Amino acid sequence: QVHLVESGGGLVQPGGSLRLSCAASGSIFRVISMGWYRQAPGSERELVATINAGGATNYADSVKGRSTISRDNAMNTVYLQMNSLKPEDTAVYYCNAYIYSDYTNWDSYWGQGTQVTVSS
Repeated sequence: QVHLVESGGGLVQPGGSLRLSCAASGSIFRVISMGWYRQAPGSERELVATINAGGATNYADSVKGRSTISRDNAMNTVYLQMNSLKPEDTAVYYCNAYIYSDYTNWDSYWGQGTQVTVSS
């Protein structure tokens, strides 16, 4: 089984910065992609940023220019650096990964989420 563990969430003031981390462990043969999603109260879960094994990234328009997604060399850990945080960034942030457990089997996995609250 694959496990994703997020960390780095917390309370920050508007304009502040935060770095989220997600560590993948377990039965991992190859990581296809990893990313961050968020869900605010009363809202649908939305994509924040993704990065694939080749390093290509995608960002939601709402965070483009303020956020950077990155990975370690093995792509077992993904980071989300968020700057110039706004109250509307308040949400539970979830790590997601598409992972091959062996040569023929792949699946999507989710972490438990980490709360980010942006408030004065």
